[in-house]
Amino acid sequence: MAKRFLLILSLFLLGDIYFYQAVVTITQNPALHLSYWVIDILLVAGIISTVFILRAGNQVQRLLSLLLTAMLLIFIPKVFSSVILSAEDVFRLFRGFPPRSLYISEATLALAGLIFLIIIFGVTRGKHFYRIKKETIYFPDLPEAFDGFTITQISDVHSGSFSDAKSVQKGLDLVNSQNSDLLLFTGDLVNNMASEMDQWIPMFTKLKAPYGKYSVLGNHDYGDYIRWESNAAKEANLNRLKEVHVETGFKLLLNEAVEINKQGESVALIGVENWGKGGFHQYGDLKKATSKLTDNSFKILMSHDPSHWDEVTVDHEQHVHLTLAGHTHGMQFGIELFGFKWSPIKYFYKQWAGLYKQGGKYLYVNRGFGFHGLRGRIGIWPEITVLTLKRDRFNQLA
Repeated sequence: MAKRFLLILSLFLLGDIYFYQAVVTITQNPALHLSYWVIDILLVAGIISTVFILRAGNQVQRLLSLLLTAMLLIFIPKVFSSVILSAEDVFRLFRGFPPRSLYISEATLALAGLIFLIIIFGVTRGKHFYRIKKETIYFPDLPEAFDGFTITQISDVHSGSFSDAKSVQKGLDLVNSQNSDLLLFTGDLVNNMASEMDQWIPMFTKLKAPYGKYSVLGNHDYGDYIRWESNAAKEANLNRLKEVHVETGFKLLLNEAVEINKQGESVALIGVENWGKGGFHQYGDLKKATSKLTDNSFKILMSHDPSHWDEVTVDHEQHVHLTLAGHTHGMQFGIELFGFKWSPIKYFYKQWAGLYKQGGKYLYVNRGFGFHGLRGRIGIWPEITVLTLKRDRFNQLA
């Protein structure tokens, strides 16, 4: 995690140095030049200091969240508007690098201002700008009774980041309005502590689905990211969080499977504990979770971290038809327009948002219902997923 922060901070400083050329082209005021760098240095120093003491508690994490948000407000407009400066440099290269054009530098600052306003939207309204994502997935061996069966998936609630009850309720009302057969939650109910859910329990209790509500744990649910007074306190927190799942009406699956029955047929719903790579704990045990299932059963897996799919699930001895994950949040920043999808998180996770297929097996990665770290969402909006399972159209014709 610290390496990622250092990489981001390095890019931040490089982008600042480049953008600074537009500033000095427009103004020679030394006070403005000094202010430009003082703000950056204080921000970088604050982030580095906070990262090193991150485990001190929730207050430090909130401070880090604010600092990261401030960094993005400054950094992203500079980076994207610097495309104009880069284009100018191509022409300057063939002209012996004459001084920068005042008009181009002004255009660069104007574009930076526009992007700044977009980011303001992201950190104020974007964190509750809920979007419904729908996919229909075809399987040749889906039991006939489940043809047209619907699943609503939510993930990464991070209730410790919530403050606006009205907006959260708007999102939960959208979940219920999908009227899906099954409701699945793929982990990270809290940031660190079970008590973060206390005020939200009544709202999540009202979520409904005729074939049930099921959940798994995510990496944040274990309390691994803060200091506890004792191992017993940490264990008590996890036990309390498990009780919260029960109180909200969710059946928490801990390396186990259950049958979802409909009209005399069934599908197996599997839930594993968190399993991640790159320093994340690997509590999940897919072999244990599937040990009582037959090879020919239709299997749906809930596994918080999508890296589990590539590393374990795809080559597992039993065929897992559909895996549902979350975890990445789409980094809460990116671009999704007209079929184009990009976020910096793609350089860390091969599967980071949406539907993926490999060898007849599917993975869907939810972009997350809540937010964490960055106190907002920019371009990658909070998601409610609705999946419709269908028997393969060609198989039906046969």
